[in-house]
Amino acid sequence: MNEKQLKVGIIGGGAAGFFAAISCKQHHPYADVIILEKSSKILSKVKISGGGRCNVTNATYSISELSKNYPRGEKQLKKAFSQFMTTHTKEWFESRGVKLVTQKDKCIFPEAQDSQVIIDCLINEVNKFGITIKIHTHIEDIIAKEQGYELAIRGQKPIVFNKIILASGGQPKMSGLQWLQDLGHKIEPPVPSLFTFNIPKNPITELMGIVVNPVSVKIPGTKLEDDGPLLITHWGMSGPAILKLSAWGARVLKEKNYQFKILVNWLNQKNEEAVRVLIQTAISDLGGKMIKNTNPFDLPNRLWIFLLSKYDINEELRWNELGKKARNKMVQLLYIDEYEVSGKTTFKEEFVTCGGVSLSDVNIKTMESKICPGMYFSGELLDIDGITGGFNFQAAWTTGFIAGKLGNS
Repeated sequence: MNEKQLKVGIIGGGAAGFFAAISCKQHHPYADVIILEKSSKILSKVKISGGGRCNVTNATYSISELSKNYPRGEKQLKKAFSQFMTTHTKEWFESRGVKLVTQKDKCIFPEAQDSQVIIDCLINEVNKFGITIKIHTHIEDIIAKEQGYELAIRGQKPIVFNKIILASGGQPKMSGLQWLQDLGHKIEPPVPSLFTFNIPKNPITELMGIVVNPVSVKIPGTKLEDDGPLLITHWGMSGPAILKLSAWGARVLKEKNYQFKILVNWLNQKNEEAVRVLIQTAISDLGGKMIKNTNPFDLPNRLWIFLLSKYDINEELRWNELGKKARNKMVQLLYIDEYEVSGKTTFKEEFVTCGGVSLSDVNIKTMESKICPGMYFSGELLDIDGITGGFNFQAAWTTGFIAGKLGNS
């Protein structure tokens, strides 16, 4: 086909859709590219992400290490990242005037600490390439035609495209993916990922705002365990340690109906013996000092007092008065402090799902459907999701970039 006659429809005006559209025009300059967004807003998730700052990507520059941050899609993304990964993302935005900064935790944000600069950059590129954006465009049906696909649009005339890229985002319910299933695709059922843990009516919530870093958290009876900063909130626990655990355990925790126990290792020690050594060292070093006034474990003082009370350890005791029973309790409070989780809360306003179009139905080198030729996928519509830290955006940039090539190398 003459490229000047090529008409490409991008379904979805989010990060993956915009990046796919831009990539498409870079690789096919004469193509007519149109972004179709069903709502009134474009790039809405970019706007709210990272608390309004937009965690663009992550400073993990090894493909094998980068792919380990995806509970779903690790194996397939290894191949995809060879085409476009974190180094490319950083270069892409910086070459377009967006200054980026890397935090200690490897999260990369715009120097302006404002997601609007990312939105402006993407919109400027779309405008520069003459890409059309149509909002309030609700696709009701996709009909395969000899030369491509006809999109039935609510309240509007249908549009025929030679190629289409689906970037309509993660769906909270299976019903939102039924149309793809109707086209013959295998769909992995969507379940929430990246959520915080509710611990209702537990007095630890009175310590909201306290951060401990690092801690490790595990879910007994499973292999689920993760570490990092933990934030105590007014409803329970959040922070990277919890969010990573929720991502890796998305399906298991759904099966448990979000009712389960967690064990918090406040010192992030590898084993119980290491904790006992630290307690013994404290006894030797602090001797006659009062326990409540001398916390040798670098825990926030309010949390220390709370834990002593929770485990009925007399805070008026001196370190050299700790008996065997009290030492065992202290091991427990530091190493396997137990909480009952009942329910979850979406992390900020960022809804992430695992599930979507099965990767077995997608050629990962091109993002083209194996079921419907000329149909490509990008972003969270795929059964790909990452942990917190810029990894979900990186998957959007990568899959969008590849999809936009339309199968060309």
